[in-house]
Amino acid sequence: MKASVETQSAPTMLERAKKWARLIKRDVLALWLAARDPRVPWYAKVLAMAVAAYALSPVDLIPDFVPVLGYLDDLVIVPLGILAVVKLIAPALMAEFRERATSLAERPRSTTAATIIVLIWIALAALASWWLLRSFAA
Repeated sequence: MKASVETQSAPTMLERAKKWARLIKRDVLALWLAARDPRVPWYAKVLAMAVAAYALSPVDLIPDFVPVLGYLDDLVIVPLGILAVVKLIAPALMAEFRERATSLAERPRSTTAATIIVLIWIALAALASWWLLRSFAA
């Protein structure tokens, strides 16, 4: 009987890019957590908040519709910012923030709850509109 040999192919460029993007997303969340933690020095908090805000902001230094440069700023500024903040935070703390960020990212999201909340807001807006129309029509 021949032993089966499992061959593992090297990850494709797309798989590596997806993994890198997940790590960046996790680290941005970890920086947001670090910016709110009292054990982190104030200067690291400021930089962590700035990097997280830039990464999550829809406003870029160079708009994304500018060919090549639009995405290049996201591919350079955010990772360099993360690297700078990681250097300012103790490795044990950063590992803790990354672990918390991973667990937060894996939590299930409920679209049903979001739908119910939106429907409640729509109902309240309709009720307020009806009340205002009734009050001012009289």
